[in-house]
Amino acid sequence: MFRRDVQSIKDLVMRNLRVQGLETPLLQKRLVEAWPLVAGEAIARYTTQVTIYNQTLYVKISVPALRQNLSMQRQELVKKLNDYVHSQIITDIRFN
Repeated sequence: MFRRDVQSIKDLVMRNLRVQGLETPLLQKRLVEAWPLVAGEAIARYTTQVTIYNQTLYVKISVPALRQNLSMQRQELVKKLNDYVHSQIITDIRFN
């Protein structure tokens, strides 16, 4: 008898994406889409734009007081967002 190397479809797809150089853009897209879920609906309502550049998440907030409040929670939000995608995608958040 021989033993087969059984792998999940998820592992095979992620390995294929990694080989093609598409894993990081996919995870970045998931992280951007996770902003309303992680930050909450109330904060998402005042968010006008979310982008990633050089491992920094740039979030445009329309209310200055909320922007200041979120700046104090920056490291906690970075951890929650990275945990959501199960990878170290961002290292900082900047609120504009």
